[in-house]
Amino acid sequence: MDQLSVLVILFLCVLVVAVVLWLFVYPAWRRQRLEATPFPVEWEKIVKQRLPFYGAMSPELKRALQVRIAHFIADKRFEGCAGQVIDDDVRVSIAAQACLLILNRPSDYYSELRTILVYPAGFVVRHDNVDEFGLVSVDAHALSGESWNNGRIVLSWEDVKTGASDFRDGINVVLHEFAHQLDHQSGATNGAPLLADRHSKQQWASVFSAEFGRLQALAMSYDTDFIQTINDEVLDFYGATEPAEFFAVSTEAFFEKPGQLAMQHPQLFEQLENYYGIDPRSWGH
Repeated sequence: MDQLSVLVILFLCVLVVAVVLWLFVYPAWRRQRLEATPFPVEWEKIVKQRLPFYGAMSPELKRALQVRIAHFIADKRFEGCAGQVIDDDVRVSIAAQACLLILNRPSDYYSELRTILVYPAGFVVRHDNVDEFGLVSVDAHALSGESWNNGRIVLSWEDVKTGASDFRDGINVVLHEFAHQLDHQSGATNGAPLLADRHSKQQWASVFSAEFGRLQALAMSYDTDFIQTINDEVLDFYGATEPAEFFAVSTEAFFEKPGQLAMQHPQLFEQLENYYGIDPRSWGH
């Protein structure tokens, strides 16, 4: 074997070792380092401010949340738009709320998500629509948040703070948009996230189809005879627009109004409890 062949073999061996280290050893080392690092005191102050029930969590859940926040901030890129400054308050506030959804999902850190774009307030999104004749029109919508399938989420910082200021009203833009991210992990954002097995999928489809249809029927019956019923409904009627929005709206209610959701829609609550692996009622809200 000539010298060039030996050098090529050595180079390939080094390359293989480097790839193995990068794919397997480095992530494990990085994970252990993050989990061993004490949670910053200033970060915990922000979490306490944004999550009023944080103090009622068990020490184990608090630490699990801290670890996930640390991973989230280390792995995701935050970009300020329209003059929005990205500081620890922005990062930790968003991460703390988003990580509630993966609190008991240890292998799930929103793997497809890479960037969070943050605007100071509501932003305008324009979409091109093509009709049956091929004519293109542009629709503009003012939004507080939007989840994209290309690894990005857009949020209004004003709405992030508003959602965190009242964790009992069932409206939270972070929970809503990050639920869409989980939904898309199945390959389509259609209200059916990635589930463990066929039986779980069947149960989910049965319960969610029935509950979605019920909410649609109630929404279409909006008149004076139904005002009291509508006022008592725990689910926002935006969830009646399509299955993906129903899942996101149900997630908001699950984390912000768990007791009311469990009373009104016990089967829906059970499916969400099984999926998220947690019962927010234990936090006393």
